[in-house]
Amino acid sequence: MTPPETQGQGIAAAAPARSPAVSLCVMAKRADYLKAAAARRQGTGGFLLQARDRADGDPAVRVGFTASKKIGNAVLRNRAKRRLRALAREVLAPEARPGWDYVLVARPEATVTRSYADLCSDLRQALTAVHRGRA
Repeated sequence: MTPPETQGQGIAAAAPARSPAVSLCVMAKRADYLKAAAARRQGTGGFLLQARDRADGDPAVRVGFTASKKIGNAVLRNRAKRRLRALAREVLAPEARPGWDYVLVARPEATVTRSYADLCSDLRQALTAVHRGRA
């Protein structure tokens, strides 16, 4: 049985976070996705990472996943989202900054066919680029 704080969120942080106060939860509101889309973004070979600093004092790390019909049929869209959720658990949970929103957007063919190791390195590079100060 899952603990009540992770129940119904669809993703649990399997890897330990940098800070015990940091938790990983899934964004549910469309407005949050739109705010992330208007903020920083970094494209990779396997997906697009959108990120924003909420600056609201809440240490929770929120994550969202998007796979449009351009990805393919429902089977391919679900496979792409499963791979993105696994990336979030493995890479994003320990390396994300508290108080940030992240959205992983699947790319046609690439998210499903790219090797998982390449997707992991893509996410690490994208996080570095997004958190680097831009003029």
